[in-house]
Amino acid sequence: MPSPTPPDARPRARGLWLRLALVGAAGGLLSGAFGVGGGILMVPLLIVFAHMDQRHATATSLAAIVPASIAGSITYLVNGEVDLVAALFVAIGGVIGSWIGTWLLRRLPIVWLRWLFIALLVAIAVRMLLVVPERGGGHVGFDLLPDLALFALGIGVGIASGLFGIGGGAIMVPAFIAFFGMGDLMAKGTSLAVMIPTAISGTVANSRAKLVDLHEALVVGAAATVASFAGVGIAFLLSPEWSARLFAAFVIVAAVQLAVRAIRAQRRPRPPETPDAPESAR
Repeated sequence: MPSPTPPDARPRARGLWLRLALVGAAGGLLSGAFGVGGGILMVPLLIVFAHMDQRHATATSLAAIVPASIAGSITYLVNGEVDLVAALFVAIGGVIGSWIGTWLLRRLPIVWLRWLFIALLVAIAVRMLLVVPERGGGHVGFDLLPDLALFALGIGVGIASGLFGIGGGAIMVPAFIAFFGMGDLMAKGTSLAVMIPTAISGTVANSRAKLVDLHEALVVGAAATVASFAGVGIAFLLSPEWSARLFAAFVIVAAVQLAVRAIRAQRRPRPPETPDAPESAR
């Protein structure tokens, strides 16, 4: 005879769904406003408020990014703020780069590489504060040298994702602005478009490994998708100067999170042959 359902189980379940929805809304808002995955915010919130472990939170966040990035990039695209050619070349490079990053992860001691990457993020934040991007910006289009540079950017983003467990938005948006002449809105929209295939492939792999509860991910993803529209609206309302300042703050938060994880990894006793695996794809 099955045991009776505790009388407070249903309110607890409703409370969990509400917390998941609020976390998704926060991540979706960040995704739409800054062209990033939102995992920098969602993963720690899922750990604290939904009581998930690191792997479960990471997989849930990545699954939620799929609909949110699709919705956000479509909204930017409708407003003419996505360079599909640039997104294609960066995405191709990103897939190859993620394979390289995963391969290097098994062979390199990455402690010093992690700190170099943190320094790079800090430098990106400083540059965003010092150089205000323009609101307008042209498409890259089909041109050999720029397209090769976009492909190389994708490889760099993929390697960083494989090695350090951080997604490409924090790198792609400043790179699109600084090196490819994109305005801030087009950089964000193109960054979201690049994330779609990465998030889908990662979610498929996590589902096969049974690392994600699809019901929970659906709640987080639905809330993130709705909030992403508001995030895009905020991006269009913000001036380029304020957009740069807030994006710099986001990058600093990402750097601090990586620094905390690096310190914990160095303090954690483990066999020397065991690599420090990435914790999230954000």
